[in-house]
Amino acid sequence: MSSMTDHPPRESFRISQLIYDTRYRSLTIQVVTLILVCLGIYWLIDNLLANLTQLGLKPNFGFLEARSGYDIGTALIPYTSASTHLQAAYVGILNTLLVAALGVILATIIGVLAGVARLSKNWIVSRLMAVYVEGFRNVPLLLWILLIYAVFTEGTPQPSAFRPVEGGTPAASMIWNSFAITNRGFYMPGPVWGPGSMVLVAIFIASIVGAFVYRSYAKKVLFDTGRLLPMVWPMFVIALVPVVITYFVMGRPVSLDYPALAGFNFRGGIQISNPLMALWLALSLYTGAFITEIVRAGILSVSKGQSEAAAALGVRPNRAMSLVILPQAMRVIIPPLTSQYLNLTKNSSLAIAVGYPDVRATLGGITLNQTGRALECMLLLGLFYLALSLIISFVMNIINNSMKLQER
Repeated sequence: MSSMTDHPPRESFRISQLIYDTRYRSLTIQVVTLILVCLGIYWLIDNLLANLTQLGLKPNFGFLEARSGYDIGTALIPYTSASTHLQAAYVGILNTLLVAALGVILATIIGVLAGVARLSKNWIVSRLMAVYVEGFRNVPLLLWILLIYAVFTEGTPQPSAFRPVEGGTPAASMIWNSFAITNRGFYMPGPVWGPGSMVLVAIFIASIVGAFVYRSYAKKVLFDTGRLLPMVWPMFVIALVPVVITYFVMGRPVSLDYPALAGFNFRGGIQISNPLMALWLALSLYTGAFITEIVRAGILSVSKGQSEAAAALGVRPNRAMSLVILPQAMRVIIPPLTSQYLNLTKNSSLAIAVGYPDVRATLGGITLNQTGRALECMLLLGLFYLALSLIISFVMNIINNSMKLQER
């Protein structure tokens, strides 16, 4: 009689098992596929380098230090035609980041508001939102960019229309004597930073942080005790009152520079060019239409009993939406929202259609044409968009993890 602790002898491994044993065969196929793919990539790169060497185009990034020789209309950092191609690339990168950041902010606002309005019981409001969503989702983004750009350039007056006319009124007038919309761009007052202005900026940032700290405290009190603290007006008071008091106590360290017509164009203030405005609005409205549906689906994913329970407890609909429905819907909304942010960032490369100098137009356009370094420029462009996408995904994953329900 054999003992219960006896084990059958272990079967020794044989090479034939890599093919005939289903436990190892899938692993064998994956390893062989990986080796073939690596060999294929190696062959392509080796062939590419050999051909480039024959043409005298050995990969080299030294062209980035050469003089660019071209001007860029919109630059957030000092730049002239005497600057290098590397500085031109920096200008393009900053312009891309600017339009992507502005687009993400505005698209989120549009998407959230339109998504909530899409579920409105008001027939007109819900149908208008449906028209907006279907209209923007089913028309190519490039057409919207060109259409909005045409509206800005063809439907707005020239700067000369704002010139005073003796014995009459000019053809166009500024809004509140501060804002001017022309076919060359949008002009508005710009800040002039005087002595002590950085202190004011620091207090402004601290006030904003304090407002959000109060919001977190009010939510904690609500969840712990059920006591509802006022949230909106205290946040405004915390965010604005210290800044206003400091502003006057320090003798108004920040003033405004108003745009004024001088010669053939406006001078002073801040100018937002029409290509930037058209690209920004088109990206925001187009991506906002997709975010609208994501928000609507997220809200509908929350059980109806949640809103009914909030109503039974006497919670007003707007508070039920912000405190009960949206926090639960965010778990569904954030993952697809990340994809839309990535799409918006990559779609910003369509800026070349309206002449906005993003990184595609500088590094991947003029620099590439002048130097003939297509491989290097495309490689740098790919690395930039890859790094930017990974950063956006990383930040959104952090936000997604913070939105998870905490079990108690």
